[in-house]
Amino acid sequence: MTNLKYRLLTIVALVLLSGWALYPRKVVERVKRNGVFVFDTVQRVPLKRGLDLQGGMHLTLEVDESKGTIANKAEALDRALKVVRTRIDEFGVSEPVVQKVGNDRIIVELPGIDDPARATEVVQKSAFLQFQITDKSQAFEKSVARLDAILRDKGIVVAKRDAAPAAGASKGALPSLFTANDTGKKKAAVDSTTADSANAFVGPFANKVMKAPMSDPGAYMVAETDRDEIESYLQNPDIKAALPPGKQLKWGVDSLIANGKSYRALYVLDTRAIITGDYLVDAKPNTVPGEGTVVEFQLNNEGGRKFKSETGKHVRDYMAIVLDDRVMSAPIIQSAIGTRGQITMAGSGLQAAQDLALVLRAGALPVPLKVAETRSIGASLGQDSIQNGITAGIVAIVLVILIMLVYYRFSGLLAVGGLVLYVLYTLAALAGFSATLTLPGLAGFVLGIGIAVDANVLIFERIREEMDHGKSIRTAIDEGFKHAMSAIIDSNVSTALTALVLYQYGTGPVKGFAVTLLAGLISTMVACVFSVRTFYLVWLNRNRGAESLSI
Repeated sequence: MTNLKYRLLTIVALVLLSGWALYPRKVVERVKRNGVFVFDTVQRVPLKRGLDLQGGMHLTLEVDESKGTIANKAEALDRALKVVRTRIDEFGVSEPVVQKVGNDRIIVELPGIDDPARATEVVQKSAFLQFQITDKSQAFEKSVARLDAILRDKGIVVAKRDAAPAAGASKGALPSLFTANDTGKKKAAVDSTTADSANAFVGPFANKVMKAPMSDPGAYMVAETDRDEIESYLQNPDIKAALPPGKQLKWGVDSLIANGKSYRALYVLDTRAIITGDYLVDAKPNTVPGEGTVVEFQLNNEGGRKFKSETGKHVRDYMAIVLDDRVMSAPIIQSAIGTRGQITMAGSGLQAAQDLALVLRAGALPVPLKVAETRSIGASLGQDSIQNGITAGIVAIVLVILIMLVYYRFSGLLAVGGLVLYVLYTLAALAGFSATLTLPGLAGFVLGIGIAVDANVLIFERIREEMDHGKSIRTAIDEGFKHAMSAIIDSNVSTALTALVLYQYGTGPVKGFAVTLLAGLISTMVACVFSVRTFYLVWLNRNRGAESLSI
């Protein structure tokens, strides 16, 4: 009797625990707010739905080799996979799927996503951060004559000087490289025999790249209407070879309006970066009065030491903060900088700062990625799938109940009671592990119903055999459970091993199927073996000396 009490208390405790696991309630969880993870009270959803049940977006990414061949593509893709997975996890998507397909593609599934454009941008962004000192030797101005001569000699461009603003022009005018500055000195000369002639050849670099009206000596400006032209020249192999050694030209993200015309910043930088984002350990958005939206970053100890040493050598110089080959800003170094700094977002909003901080924390992509395919899965399709899954589960349960009641009668009724507990325990186990319910998961759940009843079938058939051998009802029940247990354990262990292999080597929906199947196997041992035997013991306790059993 004492043993029966403990059994009943165990069943009651498991039912209460399952109900608690499945009950929607408010809990304190670590969530992301404004790009920062904090503890907050949120509504807990016991069973989360996957992409195929609640809708969302599906992305197929592949390596972008448009700018050059990628060496060791498979290894680079593996590294990119880790970066993309980290970014998606921080993006806040519930139960995403990020997996590699073949040697050249990555599949990303984002359930319930409500901003596909932003998600695509976050996944694709390379976010390679580096800090470079701007040029103060006027190396670019000294090479302009040579660059324009190359374009002229190759017949790429033939042009004459446009009318340039004279010295002392009105405020806001941008002087070209050939206009006298405030001291009356010339900035450069294309050709010593023709430079003084107003109608002499003046190439696009001298004519369209102008010194920026700012104190940074390495900053220039190009009209937005001329930007594509200048960029095409900079991509020319001969021009690249003729650029000043040890220098790079990079466009800025900021622009300037002068005389009603928009200009884009062009910076001349030292090729060697004093430090890169490889040392970055944290980044978060913030709003600073007078500066607007910024991204505050922190370097590790090694990076901090290196950054402090390098910036200490360049006090009063300008340092460009370069992100994905674009200069975000170029502040002056007032003193040596340690482990902390910030990136000014040049008028961008807080959302852009949050996304930048996200990708900086996740790291830079080792290879550029492009979106090969995008699919959106509507919520209506997911609702249809849920309805079909529920219908299949109900039909399976009803058929199993009818078969068990017709074939095993009273014992079948006890098995139905165990089946009810099986459903409760399985769903509670999935909720406890924060599993995501998918269509394959529903299939595993329905399959588990058959496996659960199969254990009772083995037990009931063994009890029948023992009763046919003339044993008493109590002895037949004890022997039936005892001798059927080896077969039940063997079948469940073999199924569990298969499920573990599927979970280890499968991805996405396959893992969902494996998790549901494993949860069902554990519930089978508790609900359809332990609980059904307890039901038999309750019946025997109330019907002492029973000579027959409906089975």
